[in-house]
This record gives sequence, C-alpha cells and structure tokens, in this order.
Amino acid sequence: MRLNGKVAVITGGAGGMGRSTVLRFLAEGAKVLIADFNADQGAQTMAMAADAGYAENCRFIKTDVADETHVKAMFECAADNFSRVDIVFNNAGVGGVIGPIWDVEESEWDYTFDVLAKGVFFGIKHGARALRAHGTGGAIINTASVAGLSGGCGPLVYSAAKAAVVNMTKGASVQLSADRIRVNCVCPGFILTGLTQSPKRTPEEAAKHMDGMQPWPDHGTGDDIAGTVVFLASDDAKFITGESIVVDGGLTAIGPDLWQRFGQPYEATMTKNRLTKGTTGERNTVRDVKD
Repeated sequence: MRLNGKVAVITGGAGGMGRSTVLRFLAEGAKVLIADFNADQGAQTMAMAADAGYAENCRFIKTDVADETHVKAMFECAADNFSRVDIVFNNAGVGGVIGPIWDVEESEWDYTFDVLAKGVFFGIKHGARALRAHGTGGAIINTASVAGLSGGCGPLVYSAAKAAVVNMTKGASVQLSADRIRVNCVCPGFILTGLTQSPKRTPEEAAKHMDGMQPWPDHGTGDDIAGTVVFLASDDAKFITGESIVVDGGLTAIGPDLWQRFGQPYEATMTKNRLTKGTTGERNTVRDVKD
C-alpha cells in the first residue's frame, strides 16, 4: 500500500473527484479527514468508507474553505483524531460565476475566488504549518484545471482562479522545499462528476453530452484523478514539486474550444448569468444579463 500509515486531509472530499480520492487513499492505507461544505454528502461518503471496512480510518468535518477559522479547525480535527498530517489535497471547488465579463458582479467574482483561490491559499498556509510541525516533510496537492492553462477553456472567472492556483502551487513549492514539503497541482479536463453534470441530465445523458470532447475515447472519472493524486502524494513522486499534472484525455493537446464543442453560446453572447455552487448543497442562481 503506497500511503500506509499516512494521514491525509481532503477538502471537497464528500463527492466527485474528492470522494474517489478519499476511497482510494483509504485503500492505499491512509487515514483520511474528509472536509466538505455538504454534510449530507459527507455522511454518504463516510457510510461508503464504513461499508468498505475503513470506518476507523476516516472522519468528517463540515468545512467552508473560504473561511480561515474553518480551515484551522479542519487541521486541528485531523491532529486530534490522527495525531499528525502528512498529505493535504486542496480539492474543494465550485463552478462559480459564468457570464460576460462586463456583467460579472463583485460579489460573484468574490464568491468564485474565495472558494477556488483563497480556499487553496488557506489550505496551503495551514497545511504547511501542520506538516512543518512534525518535521518530516509531506505533500500538498491542489486541484487546478486545464481552464487555468489557457484562454477559452472554461468560464473566465473560474479560469482566472484556477490560473492563480497553478501559480500559487509553483510559488509555494519553492518556499516549502527546504522543509521537504512537495507542492503540486493536478489539472483535470472534463471529468464526469456532480460539478460537470447538469441537474436536468441523468449521468448517462451527461456522458453522452461529453462524447467527443477530447481525443481519448473514454470519459474521465474521479478515479482517474484519484490515481494521479495518489502518485503525487506517494514516495514515487519524491523528486516532483512545483508541477501541474494535466489529466485530460488529450484535450489540451488537441486545443480546446469548449464553448463550440458543447454547442453553447460563448460567454460574451449569453443572455443569462449563472452563479453555480457545485455540490455544496446551496442553490444555484440565474439572472438576466444587464446591457
């Protein structure tokens, strides 16, 4: 088992890529603190872990990653239950605001950046403190996105936040190298999770909607991300830091034009502005674009 005896904190761990990673980490011998805003999904993930025989090796804490007091409490919970922290996976995310840049409200920008960028900052900040405390190094992995690597590969504000995560990863890797703390990020392409599925579509319909999005014939799943994160967290990656690992089935290799591929209007031509809140359990909002 590649993570035997390690203790991991995983944000956004109650669903999607996070849930897949939680279950994979447990199978690899790790103890895991699941942190998520959605307590109902957290309970479901805990039940799944218990059914697999890992009840003693995981805990759940409701966490708003955009609130520093919550992030501090998250690491305190990990220390109280498992004595230490070796791995941090800053994975919590939302779709955020989608619409023309001239119509984006400050509050919508702030919500998107608070979760996607500031949440990662808090995770690195307090994760570094937890890892430095026991003095034996460790690994921090952040969820970025192919959207943060180029223009036109996702909503503008979401893409900007994910680009911040990519750069933050590089900077943190330099600062924390002396402590043997590796900092990397994973950049998923289109992965079949609750964040990419419309509430109006079944999982099968969502999969069909994503057919042909990338050269690789199979759809990406949470397990594909989990396998990459396990590698980055393990000693197999002991000389890898400051990297952005793309997991996208060749999407960026072929060159993304996702609005066209989805058959949707480009943001600049949208008549509706949506603020999506992912799997937080909170309702998305839709409003008319103002001229």
